[in-house]
Amino acid sequence: MTELEKKALMDPSGFVVLADHVPGIVQEIRYHSTYNFIGDRIDCYEEPVALCTVEAARALKAVANEMNVFGYRLKVFDAYRPAGAVRQFVLWGIEDTDIRMKPYFYPDLNKTELFEKGYVASRSSHSRGSTVDLTLLDMKTGKEVDMGSPFDLFSEVSHPDYRGISDEQYENRMLLQGVMVRNGFEPIDCEWWHFTLKDEPYPDKYFEFPVSAEYLRK
Repeated sequence: MTELEKKALMDPSGFVVLADHVPGIVQEIRYHSTYNFIGDRIDCYEEPVALCTVEAARALKAVANEMNVFGYRLKVFDAYRPAGAVRQFVLWGIEDTDIRMKPYFYPDLNKTELFEKGYVASRSSHSRGSTVDLTLLDMKTGKEVDMGSPFDLFSEVSHPDYRGISDEQYENRMLLQGVMVRNGFEPIDCEWWHFTLKDEPYPDKYFEFPVSAEYLRK
């Protein structure tokens, strides 16, 4: 990779702070905390803030507006994820013997299976800036909508089409998926919370700049 190409991957000019475009969005950026499948704050997450491309933010605003009509707000767990964070995931999977978070996030799988089954990728669509992990928040109760499994539970029960959950939980998943798809996002088959903008602006770029609102505004 040339120096010019490296510089381009540190350029956040096509990105925005999601909350600036979607008023009322709730953020719980798990990889800035220690409550994630590794158990440590993840590299490159300098602030607990969701960043994404301008195009993804516009589409999510439309999603949020539609969900508000149904009485829900969006709650985001992750959006843009630097390539350096993904490398930390890979090294953890290969070299790190620490499995302290296994009971909470991958109780029925070995670490190597997380990659084999597609729950953790060696190159993540999140690094392209138009992928988001999210759920719904009930505006009446202030609580997350019951989706039948929590975010980042790496298990068959988290597959969007899994039917070993209640009808209500399944309908909640389909509501989220339906509105996301209607507004230009595509789901994946192993995580109900994961969506990528179909016409993403950077389909071949994996950005390196940190998760930092301050960095975007320099």
